[in-house]
Amino acid sequence: MTLRFVGMDPNTGGEGSPTVWVEEETADLVLQGEEADELLKALVGETQWVPGYKTGIPPHERVIRIPVRMVPMLREAGDAAERAAQRDVR
Repeated sequence: MTLRFVGMDPNTGGEGSPTVWVEEETADLVLQGEEADELLKALVGETQWVPGYKTGIPPHERVIRIPVRMVPMLREAGDAAERAAQRDVR
């Protein structure tokens, strides 16, 4: 597994920073962020966002927060993931 570092939240002081990577072989985005508080988890878990889908957060998944100041890093990561996926298609 090879991770391509994209960026880290510059406002966290270097400890426990929300971070974005691209996993090179799968082109998946890998995110580290602050776990959502109970209120946000309840809102996400109790709302049926798509008709016909169950509500709730599966035990193997987490709701995380990524600061808005990291949106440019997410765009860059998305672009890198698309490029990596296109290389695999050829």
